[in-house]
Amino acid sequence: MKAPAPGLPLRQLLMSLGEPLVELQAAPAGLDVPVRDVAILDPEDPATAAPGELVLAIGARGRAALPALRAAGRARAAAVAVKLDAPGQADALREAATEAGVALLSVRRETRWEHLDSLARAIIAGPDAPETPEHNVGDLFSLAQTVSVLTGGIVSIEDTSSRVLAYSRSSDSDEVDDLRRLSILGWQGPEPYLSKLREWGIFQHLRTSDSVIEVEPHPELGIRRRLAIGIRAGAQPLGTIWVQEGAQPLAPLAKQALVGAARVAAAQLVRRRRELSADVRLTQTLLTGLLEGSTGPQSLATHLGLEPRRPATVLAYAAGSPGEGGGLERAMGEVTGLISVHTAARHRSALLAPIESRVYVLLPELPAGLPMATVRSWAQEVVVAAREHLGIPLRAAIGSTVDALAAVPESRAQADRILDAMGRGGVDLDVAALIDVQAEVLVSEVLALLQERQGLRDPRLTALAEYDRRHGTRLAESVLAWLDALGEVRVAADALHIHPNTLRYRVRRAEQLTGIDLTQPQQRLLAMLQLRLPAEDSAN
Repeated sequence: MKAPAPGLPLRQLLMSLGEPLVELQAAPAGLDVPVRDVAILDPEDPATAAPGELVLAIGARGRAALPALRAAGRARAAAVAVKLDAPGQADALREAATEAGVALLSVRRETRWEHLDSLARAIIAGPDAPETPEHNVGDLFSLAQTVSVLTGGIVSIEDTSSRVLAYSRSSDSDEVDDLRRLSILGWQGPEPYLSKLREWGIFQHLRTSDSVIEVEPHPELGIRRRLAIGIRAGAQPLGTIWVQEGAQPLAPLAKQALVGAARVAAAQLVRRRRELSADVRLTQTLLTGLLEGSTGPQSLATHLGLEPRRPATVLAYAAGSPGEGGGLERAMGEVTGLISVHTAARHRSALLAPIESRVYVLLPELPAGLPMATVRSWAQEVVVAAREHLGIPLRAAIGSTVDALAAVPESRAQADRILDAMGRGGVDLDVAALIDVQAEVLVSEVLALLQERQGLRDPRLTALAEYDRRHGTRLAESVLAWLDALGEVRVAADALHIHPNTLRYRVRRAEQLTGIDLTQPQQRLLAMLQLRLPAEDSAN
């Protein structure tokens, strides 16, 4: 019996299809599940599937796709692709996919099923479909060797920063000049010679022209004759190909060979960039899903090779004070880059996800027993750097350290609670963990509840705030100051910069207008909370 084809890993299929067509919703068996074929399931047909198939559930929108998911799970299919009519449909389908043990893909509504079918089949069956981004580097080495054979020279392929991407083999080390030797050993051309090339206008030509340029030998610099051509995609420079003359002169058709090689290299580098970009998008999708609790930890762990049962924590960053939310939004790119660089310097596996106006950092695989002070110092470094280098004040929240990636949503939720409290004011810290602001967080959440549910408010206090708004008085503010001072009139009056008798009058006047009895503990407690609401909310 013939063994089944090995198939293409689901990860690679997703990277090749890309976010414009499909989005991963669930991958309970991970992303290395092999996809061997594509099957179209018509809504009129019974729900069936075969091992390793990508099942396109045509016409089965929302919950109507549940039979297809269950059948695919029983048959050990690789994945099921569906279209969603409403965002809420994804939750039930993700749950069903997880229970069935089959990956779930959502397809953009405007995508034509026949286009997705033909594209997926081509990716799975294509003989030259790359398995990994690194495979493209292997292609470049093969290309360099081919160019070496055609030109009779020694070849290197470099990126736009003169970093060596690939090079040909040389049988005689004596043929290799100093530039070639130093470039290969350091994976980058030596700066003194690069400066000469800039001075001679070589790089300018390579950036702007599709033609081959010749670089004369310079024995005093240890440099032999060379040919070079830019690798370009339209007007976009991608790199260069260099051919060094060895012991024998270059072939007569060397320049023609270089022109063709540059075109082949351009296609490979463009493909490589797309795949790396797709890999970044997939990582972001899985990370965001984990933080939001919509995707399990195994998909991200498998994709990045993380250990899912080691400690992890979430850091969250937002604008530094209540009136500065726009600052982070306007400079999100700079802030994200700064956070990424500083965090990566401290923790190799750190992952970063901007979500709305906040930036989240997942720190997976933390050493057991890592002190909170260490994580706090990392966050403090970012806050200081943002203020000094970008002029942007940040506040940072440290979520709880959880035992495994599965509990990451809990850490993120705690970090959000802390940031919410810091954003409402009353917290004089740039970086905080829950232990620092426990009371502030709880009071902040009670105030948020009072804001949302007016039925929980005392209408007499609402009337007091409205009276202040209509008459321009400060009775509510005075009552709150008196309560905060535990009835110490002089302390409260000093805080308001008024005479103690004025404060006494205002408190009595507030009691007369509202009928509130501030000698009652329950009424004092509610007043201390409700009068902390913003004035516009207190009066509504």
